[in-house]
Amino acid sequence: MKGPLFYSKILLFGEYGIIKDSKGLSIPYNFYNGALKKDEALSENARISNESLKKFVGHLQNIDNALVRFDISLLRHDVEDGMYFDSSIPQGYGVGSSGALVAAIYDKYAFDKITVLENLTREKLLKLKTIFSEMESFFHGKSSGLDPLNSYLSIPILINSKDNIEATGIPAQQSEGKGAVFLLDSGSVGETAPMVSIFMENMKQEGFRNMLKEQFIKHTDACVDDFLKGDIKSLFHNTKKLSKVVLNHFKPMIPRQFHELWKKGIETNDYYLKLCGSGGGGYILGFAQDIEKAKQALSEYKLEVVYNF
Repeated sequence: MKGPLFYSKILLFGEYGIIKDSKGLSIPYNFYNGALKKDEALSENARISNESLKKFVGHLQNIDNALVRFDISLLRHDVEDGMYFDSSIPQGYGVGSSGALVAAIYDKYAFDKITVLENLTREKLLKLKTIFSEMESFFHGKSSGLDPLNSYLSIPILINSKDNIEATGIPAQQSEGKGAVFLLDSGSVGETAPMVSIFMENMKQEGFRNMLKEQFIKHTDACVDDFLKGDIKSLFHNTKKLSKVVLNHFKPMIPRQFHELWKKGIETNDYYLKLCGSGGGGYILGFAQDIEKAKQALSEYKLEVVYNF
């Protein structure tokens, strides 16, 4: 048995801000994927995944039936039979490993599911997001539901606010373009829950709340608008501002060994770095007007280009 593939995602803009109603833009990233699978003999990784699924079944049973109903007996039977999630998506890297799993389980076991083929009204998108948020909270304690939504639909999602999301088109990639969005491997895993609690703790301070509203959210919204309009000049101008704000106010979310590198990008304009997901490790997202220049400046690190301008 091998189920359909569900892809990783990249939240280009909106990390942390979307908790407080900033805009956000999430795109599928087809380089990594995962699928539900059964094998005769389980590898160590498959066994760990299967054990985790057993606990997940208990969580799904407790979700309000008025929101979503699952074929729990079939799911439990498949899990007892050794089903696991076979995934190339790195965990703790901010590219949606648990989101792809949640999407795969919903796709196979939910009754009356909303499908990609329907006319996806705002109400349907919000309902899916709510269902996925409940499902994914098993992994993170608190989830926006966006990662599984992106993985399930495999289309870019524009977040206008908490209650206003829509499927969107993004400008076509320019394969010959010099500019690029890239992933930088920090070499360490990031845990979502502790990072989110640092953020929530900071939110108790008035100064931090003001900074979030007047700088972080303002620049994030501008970046989303620029990206969708294809205004590259303005996009880099605003990404630089966003990178600065993150360096000044989100230091705990940036692995220590990257503080200098982050600063250097802002000073030289060779690249601008930002958080990918909750930070703390995993991938860091980078924007460069000239990707070759950025590669030289970051020659000690592994870069993966995800989008060309």
